[in-house]
Amino acid sequence: MELDYDLIVQSIPILILGAGVTLQITLLSVGFGLLIGLFVGMARLSVIWPLRTAARVYVDFVRGTPLLVQIFLTYFALPIVTGHRIDPFIAAITACSINSGAYVAEIVRAGIQSIDKGQMEAARSLGMTFPQAMRFVILPQALKRVVPPLGNEFIAMLKDSSLVSVIGFEELTRRGQLIIARTYGSFEIWMTVAVIYMIMTFTISRLVDWAERRFRTYDKH
Repeated sequence: MELDYDLIVQSIPILILGAGVTLQITLLSVGFGLLIGLFVGMARLSVIWPLRTAARVYVDFVRGTPLLVQIFLTYFALPIVTGHRIDPFIAAITACSINSGAYVAEIVRAGIQSIDKGQMEAARSLGMTFPQAMRFVILPQALKRVVPPLGNEFIAMLKDSSLVSVIGFEELTRRGQLIIARTYGSFEIWMTVAVIYMIMTFTISRLVDWAERRFRTYDKH
């Protein structure tokens, strides 16, 4: 079988535009997921039972259901409840952010719990309130420990964002499908799509490794 190199060359600009959309979805989703996960993660450790229970239900539901189902619920089921159609971009970001938030919440919870309890006790003995101790003492230390799993979550979301193609959103995977429907070059296009994903994930993993080394350098000083 001979590869159609002309098709690959002609398709790369279109696929790169799709890769840009994929990165945009990932950045926004993980960014909102960090905000959600930070509060939910701390709520998971709260002494207030209703707050802790609500956070646990959210995490268990999201982690216990496929992202694809969550995308369908957001795009198809939510408009039935609200009576308003949701833009595919908003639906994609919403579903992916909610999904990412649940995983980030567990990362944050584990990171906070990994810090010695004496750190909190020492901060409180200095007159800090609980929020101040969390902000200035616990969270900065926990951040260094959650960088690798947060990087893994970013990479996982980058790949899982391909699922938003089912609602017609034209990210990298969807653009590949559209090119194949027009040219029938399945092998060439899917291989090109795979290579682009690999380049993005490899780059991100190297950036995460760099950030981890930087934190280790600061610790030595």
